[in-house]
Amino acid sequence: MFDVVVVGAGPNGLTAAVELARRGFSVALFEARDTVGGGARTEELTLPGFRHDPCSAAHPLGVNSPAFRALPLARYGLNWLQPELPMAHPFPDGTAAVLSRSVSETAASLGPRDAGTYRRLVEPFLPRWDTLVRDFMSLPLSALPRDPVTLTRFGLVGLPPSTWLTRRFRDERARTLFAGLVAHVMAPLSGIATGAIGLVFALAAHARGWPVAQGGSQAVSDALAAYLRDLGGTIHTDYEVKRLDDLPPARAYVFDTSPTALARIAGLGRHYDGYRYGPGVFKIDYALDGPVPWTAPKARTAGTVQIGGDSAEIGAALRAASREGRAPDKPFMITVQPSVVDPTRAPAGKQVFWAYGHVPHGWTGDLTDAMERQLERFAPGFRDRVLARATAGPPELAARNANYVGGDIGSGAFSGLQVMMRPRLSLSPYHTPHPAVFICSSATPPGPGVHGMSGHNAAKAVWRRLRQTP
Repeated sequence: MFDVVVVGAGPNGLTAAVELARRGFSVALFEARDTVGGGARTEELTLPGFRHDPCSAAHPLGVNSPAFRALPLARYGLNWLQPELPMAHPFPDGTAAVLSRSVSETAASLGPRDAGTYRRLVEPFLPRWDTLVRDFMSLPLSALPRDPVTLTRFGLVGLPPSTWLTRRFRDERARTLFAGLVAHVMAPLSGIATGAIGLVFALAAHARGWPVAQGGSQAVSDALAAYLRDLGGTIHTDYEVKRLDDLPPARAYVFDTSPTALARIAGLGRHYDGYRYGPGVFKIDYALDGPVPWTAPKARTAGTVQIGGDSAEIGAALRAASREGRAPDKPFMITVQPSVVDPTRAPAGKQVFWAYGHVPHGWTGDLTDAMERQLERFAPGFRDRVLARATAGPPELAARNANYVGGDIGSGAFSGLQVMMRPRLSLSPYHTPHPAVFICSSATPPGPGVHGMSGHNAAKAVWRRLRQTP
């Protein structure tokens, strides 16, 4: 009998397995796909020699993750590569606001009327960032706050809607940059705690950047898997779990799956019927014959480039996908260009390019033309650089990763009470009605992203339970 069986080898499942193996428990991990990785994989999706990340690509939360920073992942091949600029947001006039490692450079890019406001917004939190991010990403009660005063101050600023926070800015450049940061979680700009999301992404950039993993996001998963094996854990791929009886006996079972899949597998009935999934995305991976021809020079050196004309356009795109049930005419897009810092991802002189736009949950259309019109708007001649493209809408994304229900890469709507209390209203979100079954996916706090903290927090809950039972 194993102490713990983990189902799902995404970053959270791998992190949970590692944390428990480090504490001396015997751990076996089972994954339905032929490789580990979940939302952190790398594959040749277009042409030979072009290595793409089908899901996540840039990792501001990964490099700042307390869980990952406590593990010897560099020893197992994980090397973070920092582009010259973490992020740029180009405008139709050929200029760009930037999110730089430097607060001063970022503030200056927003214009003289908002530079001071931006500095006053972020500078109080930066000296306490490591403690703040640990407290923020360990909520709810998986750990007592180490700095409750700073966490409370952060909450007072971040819990209101982002539209309240951006009223501090006088010009559109700052409002647009911040709206784009919020849109990374596919939440309407008027939603609760959206101000906190924008602040977290900004502070993460100033603290440690928005890097890519050398060789691709698979390096994150492979490092976790290699460390797990060294700790004595076993990994079984190509092993689909449809019910608990498919698994070997264990004292505890930990699921890096969607809540609805867990309910089906573990026989939990309607326990998660109230869980809501959010809008989907339409993803395109490009093989390019050269760099993206951005009009804004700053965008050419940024690892991540946000695409949205202004805050109103971004807000309209989010409303269309999340509330109106239609694909936006001018989609807000997040793009990543790993090749600006990692030439190993493509043949010499070529580049890989990653982009997605928001669409309604389960949408079955094709957003390629609308996305490329947006790209041409800020990078004229982009289509001429395309050698090949691989597209994936919500059905294809869900088929590739079962946790992306309806194409929701956040594994759950980021709105209402579900922002803080997911997958249910509970002070112990990693527990289930079955005393030996736990959940550790992005459907649990702190939510989406390649950071492993949901797995880290769930492992604590499992460890406490196992200490109490023989």
